Amino acid sequence: MAEFIQALDPSKLVLAETALAAVISPFASASYNLPIFLFGIYAQENTEAVLSLQVFTSLVGTSAILDIIWMIRNEQNWLIRLISILILVMKAPTFLAFAGALRARGAQFSGLGVRGGDLTGPTVWSMPGGFTSSRDGYQTVDEREPEASRNPGPPGPPSAPSAPAAPGGYQTV
Repeated sequence: MAEFIQALDPSKLVLAETALAAVISPFASASYNLPIFLFGIYAQENTEAVLSLQVFTSLVGTSAILDIIWMIRNEQNWLIRLISILILVMKAPTFLAFAGALRARGAQFSGLGVRGGDLTGPTVWSMPGGFTSSRDGYQTVDEREPEASRNPGPPGPPSAPSAPAAPGGYQTV
């Protein structure tokens, strides 16, 4: 079975499913299949973006479940239903072929980058202002320098009394 999956061409699979989804899109069919497969063409062609391939593989797996629910709840013409079932059957080898392509590109398919519940791994985005889990040059609140070394202020006359600090943490100038 593993040899069969490795022998499949992911680009031909997703292209065939895109064509079938485009044929049935004007009729009563699951409207999400065509956009998913169009995204799959992009994800398969873009060799640098592993995340796109992970997202597409997840979408194919999830949409297979949604297809079953959609077919149970909606009536279709027999020809459209037959093509919808063909698309559904083709999603299993597509999912396995793209999971194999992910492994070939050096990535793992473990739920969009969450490795076994590890949420501290590499992320796509980070919070603005340096509020991330890593300390890439940002200083936390507890690591502040003492007040005298941070802002010594301008030198004043030696005999002049200093102004008291303003309430609420603000200082007068």
